[in-house]
Amino acid sequence: MASTLDVEAKYDLITRRLQEVLGGDSIKAILAEGRPPKAYWGTAPTGRPHIGYFVALTKIADFLRAGVEVKILLADVHAFLDNLKAPLELVAHRTKYYEFILRTVFTSLGIPTSKLIFVQGSDYQLTREYNLDNYRLCATVTEHDAKKAGAEVVKQVESPLISGLLYPGLQALDEQYLGVDFQFGGVDQRKIFTFAELYLPRLGYAKRAHLMNPMVPGLMGGKMSSSDPDSKIDFLDPPEAVKRKIKKAFCEEGNITENGLLAFTKAVLIPISQLRIERRRGETGVDSEEGQGAIGDQSPFVDDDAPEGTVFTIRREGKFGGPPSHYKDYQELEDDFSAKKVHPGDLKTAVNKAIDSLLAPIRTAFAESPEWQKIEKLAYPDPNAKTEPKKKKEKVYHPPPPGKGKNAQVTTASAESSEPPPPISENVQPGAAGEL
Repeated sequence: MASTLDVEAKYDLITRRLQEVLGGDSIKAILAEGRPPKAYWGTAPTGRPHIGYFVALTKIADFLRAGVEVKILLADVHAFLDNLKAPLELVAHRTKYYEFILRTVFTSLGIPTSKLIFVQGSDYQLTREYNLDNYRLCATVTEHDAKKAGAEVVKQVESPLISGLLYPGLQALDEQYLGVDFQFGGVDQRKIFTFAELYLPRLGYAKRAHLMNPMVPGLMGGKMSSSDPDSKIDFLDPPEAVKRKIKKAFCEEGNITENGLLAFTKAVLIPISQLRIERRRGETGVDSEEGQGAIGDQSPFVDDDAPEGTVFTIRREGKFGGPPSHYKDYQELEDDFSAKKVHPGDLKTAVNKAIDSLLAPIRTAFAESPEWQKIEKLAYPDPNAKTEPKKKKEKVYHPPPPGKGKNAQVTTASAESSEPPPPISENVQPGAAGEL
C-alpha cells in the first residue's frame, strides 16, 4: 500500500491543469494499491496535426512523472469512419505520418518515447472478439444516444452516414481492449466519455475514469481546426508562415475573453516552461529518463536575469520599449493584459519567438528524414499538382480476313458486276424494241 502523501502527490500531478476529471476516486484507489494506473490518449489521423496538440502531449509528461503507463492510439479505423475526413486509401499513409510527428514532438519536449506504447487501432479493432462486442453494443445503444455522443467530435452534415454513429461505440470499446484505467482527451470528448461510462457496464465491463484538458481556441477566435488554415499553425509551418499567422491573429488590446494567443500561452507555453524549470531542479517524479535525448533548445521562456519563480517573460520592442515584464503564473499576465499594461504587439512577439523555438527541432527532424518526407507527400498529396495526361493508345489497323467485313461486300459487289449479260433472244431484232 502506498502512503497517503504519495497518493495525493501523484494524483495532483496527474490532474493538474486539467479542465475536468470524471471518476477521480478510482484513480486514487489504484494509486493506493501501489500499482501504476494505465491510460490512453487517442488521435484519428485525418488532417495535418497542429500546435494545439501541444496541450495534450505536454500533459503526458505529468502522467509519466506519476508512474502512469501510457498508450498512444493511432485510431486509423476512426479516421475512416469520421465522415468526409480521410479517404480509405490515405489512412495508412497518414497513420505513419502521425507517428513520425508525435514521436518527434514528444522527443522535442523531453518526453521519453521508450516509455510510451504506440498502438494502431486496426491491429485489434478488426478482430472477431472486438466486432462481436461492437454488435452487442449496437443492439443496446439507441440512435439518439449515439448521435448525441459524437456531436462534438464527428463531422456533422445534413445527411449523416451510419459510420458516424459507430464512432462513439468504438471509442468506448477501446478502453476495454486497450486494458486501461482511464482515458485522456480534450473536453470536446466529454459526451463520448459519459457515453462510455453508461454503456460499457451494460456489456459487463468496468467503468473507467476520464480526464479532460481544455481546448485551445484558434488564432482568429473559435475552434483551432485542421480544416481552417488561418486558425492554426502546423508543426511543420516555416518561420515566415508562423509570423504571418500570428500577425493576423485576433488580439484586441485589453480583450482576454476572445484571445487565442493568451489562451495558447496559458495552455501550452507556460506549462512547457514550468516543466523545463522543474526538470532543471530534478523534479521529474518517477520518470528518471525525462529530458534524456531531447532535441532542440530546452530553455524555459524566461530571460536569463528573470527573478526566481518566473515562468514567462515579455520583452517590449520598438519605439515605446520599456523594461521586460516577468510573470510567475498566467493570472498575472492576464491581469496585466486586461489592464492594457501589455500591448498586443509585445504579446505577439513573445508568443512568436516561443512557438518558433518549439517548432525548430521538429522542422529539422523532418528535413533530415527522407522517409518522413516521402510519407508526407503520400499522406497529403498536393491538390494542385499537375498530373500527366494519360497517353492515348495508338490505333493499329488490323485488316479483316478475306471474305469478311467491308472487303467481303466489295468482293460480292464486284463479283456480281462481272457476271456476263443475259443472251439476246433470236425473235427480238436490234432496234425494234417498242416499235409497232
